[in-house]
Amino acid sequence: MDFRTKVPIKEGLPKIEHSSGVFLIGSCFVENIGDKLEWFRFKNLQNPTGIIFHPSPIRKFFQRISNNEDFKEQDVIEFNGGWQTLEAHSDMRKSSREECLQDLNAALSESRDFIKKASHVIISLGTAWGYIYEGRDTIAANCHKIPQKRFTRELSSVKEIMNDLEVIEHSISELNEKAKIIFTISPVRHLKDGFSENQHSKAQLISALHDFIDSSKSSSYFPSYEIMMDELRDYRFYSEDMLHPNKVAIDYIWNLFSVNWMTDKSINLNAEIDKIQKALSHSPREENSAAHRKFLTKLQAKIEEIQKKYPEINFS
Repeated sequence: MDFRTKVPIKEGLPKIEHSSGVFLIGSCFVENIGDKLEWFRFKNLQNPTGIIFHPSPIRKFFQRISNNEDFKEQDVIEFNGGWQTLEAHSDMRKSSREECLQDLNAALSESRDFIKKASHVIISLGTAWGYIYEGRDTIAANCHKIPQKRFTRELSSVKEIMNDLEVIEHSISELNEKAKIIFTISPVRHLKDGFSENQHSKAQLISALHDFIDSSKSSSYFPSYEIMMDELRDYRFYSEDMLHPNKVAIDYIWNLFSVNWMTDKSINLNAEIDKIQKALSHSPREENSAAHRKFLTKLQAKIEEIQKKYPEINFS
């Protein structure tokens, strides 16, 4: 007997291979997938300006890239001795305005170049709750610990989210009309917004995303949220904060993603790469021993064998 329901997943096409280029942006969950791609040595670029939870600042990010619109002085603000933009994560916070703008525009340039050659773009939506900074009319990507009284909180409508998604798809197609877009909804619960509010938020995202994908030719949906809520509906699959999926859950969702979106060749190759990655992470008891030197020689031979056969894979 099977004591759980399984979420049906549509086969993803075109498939992802190690020769593919995968761009990832969105909530912290997309970094779980990005870290897996990095471990298995896929070419990828993830969240170049940091984590973004809401569809609106993700839309603005892609608009900047497709329109060649760099960040200007008016786009960054000073707070508590640091400079940042409300369009990016606090990872981009710098000690001077010049350094902040330089790093932000370098991230845009790197992203533009990568997406032009990418085969897939993965976007994880986290919340429909947006925070609008005083005097502005756009939703912030991050509040940078600025006092909450300086923001107005609002829940984006299904129509507003659909508009964001349409612009995102159009902006990506302007850069690369062949890129396949994979949307997913983060299974992470945003309980700081409230329990009912979190459910309302996810419902808005789900409604908007499915309505959008029904009429889209280049976008697909991967059900991360549904897998977590239905197949893994137990707190043992959450980390200690009871909000984020734990390693077991991430591995399970990754496996379903791989089976449905990757070629058999890459899935089989992942098993070989996993062995090498674990060996590279191994801490020897006696670093200069003959046994360890022999181990390193065999490992290097295996790496060279894979790289000769698959030159797109780089272990450095």
